[in-house]
Amino acid sequence: TELKSILGSEEKVLNIIKEEMIEIKNKYGDDRRTKIDNTAIDYIEDESLIPEEEVIVTITNKNYIKRIPKDTYKTQNRGGVGIKGITTNEEDFVEQLIPLNTHDFVLFFSNKGKVYRLKGYNIPEYSRTAKGLPLVNLLQIDKDEKINTIIKIEKENTYKCLLFGTKNGIVKKTDIEEYNNIRQSGKIAITLKEDDELVSVKKTTGDNEILMCTSNGRMARFNEDEIRTMGRTASGVKGINLSNDVCVGMELSEPGKSLLVVTEKGFGKKTDIEEYRKTKRGSKGVKTLNITEKNGKIIGFKSTTDDKDLMIITNNGIIIRMELESISKMGRVTQGVKLINIKEDNSVASISIIEKEELSEE
Repeated sequence: TELKSILGSEEKVLNIIKEEMIEIKNKYGDDRRTKIDNTAIDYIEDESLIPEEEVIVTITNKNYIKRIPKDTYKTQNRGGVGIKGITTNEEDFVEQLIPLNTHDFVLFFSNKGKVYRLKGYNIPEYSRTAKGLPLVNLLQIDKDEKINTIIKIEKENTYKCLLFGTKNGIVKKTDIEEYNNIRQSGKIAITLKEDDELVSVKKTTGDNEILMCTSNGRMARFNEDEIRTMGRTASGVKGINLSNDVCVGMELSEPGKSLLVVTEKGFGKKTDIEEYRKTKRGSKGVKTLNITEKNGKIIGFKSTTDDKDLMIITNNGIIIRMELESISKMGRVTQGVKLINIKEDNSVASISIIEKEELSEE
């Protein structure tokens, strides 16, 4: 009868619940031991839970970033028209491309001379045609700051220093360990003058030759030991003497490698590095390409071997991949051959060298 009376009265039920809750509170109640935090978790600490994958990371001119499986792009013959690598508009295009492992560190260098760092697996994966994620969502970069060089630091790093090359022909060498423990807000990688920009960064063992190339077809070749190791915030010294010209990049000369040059209108050539005489640091260099209205100015160059593949990216998002051995070696003062068919209103935006793979049937 009492139980029926309780079940028949909502007030009695609530009173009993209240009394029992107070009893539990008095017996077991203590302060909260957990903390509620709305801050997003940026990194996964246990790397053993993350699979190691070979991927390609791309960055667009508007600083959009993504990673995709390395085998997404298939090899094509020289002169091909490529495949669509990203859905873009007239204002944006893929500008940089680098193969890496998801467990590698990735260093991001900006035109302002700052450096940022992420793990490969922190870069989001997207489809081949997707634009990607705004880089500002991953790194604390300024609105007018642009990431123009990315390099990978592998788990088993054997390099001693980083070499920096700027638009005004300045070069600097710094111990690679000075770029550890970089936060999302970044650090100064090189101190630049107001009218200068960082255009290239390379890893070095300390005993290489340096190649600096200009858009008008001049190249300086000099020994790395002409540059002393400087601190992270140092400005550097003159690498190549410019005259109404800009430095488009910097490469390292290594035994058995040839020099690849690609122009804005899709022409290119390979030349043995031995054909370029050594110059002193700060010289005007020697002629490396016969520039004409047909082939255009130099957009990029690489020191490489024939067992690699070349990736060419245009400003309208087309990417073509070809075997470097399919490109003939030519003399130093020639205009090159057509590597990619480009429409009149388009141009080459950048180039990249990746590991050679077997041609896959689609």
